[in-house]
Amino acid sequence: MPPELRSEVTAGPGGAMTDEVGVITGDLTVATADQGDGTARVRIQYTGADEWYELEGSPARITAGGLAAVHRAVVDAVRVGGAAHLPA
Repeated sequence: MPPELRSEVTAGPGGAMTDEVGVITGDLTVATADQGDGTARVRIQYTGADEWYELEGSPARITAGGLAAVHRAVVDAVRVGGAAHLPA
């Protein structure tokens, strides 16, 4: 199984934008997984739920900062809200 980082975060006003269901808000879990091809898949769910959704803009290219930097940028964006998507 590829490396994956997870964080629980409360979305800021306007929540996070997903491909499947649009904006989700509230207490969320963000999972960022290395796909082994230089990209990271970013999924998000309501904390404690079974369903996962793809964050808009996923997959992301893993930069020199590594998987942790991608994950941190996503978590920060979700905290801000505003229909957060994968930061450029």
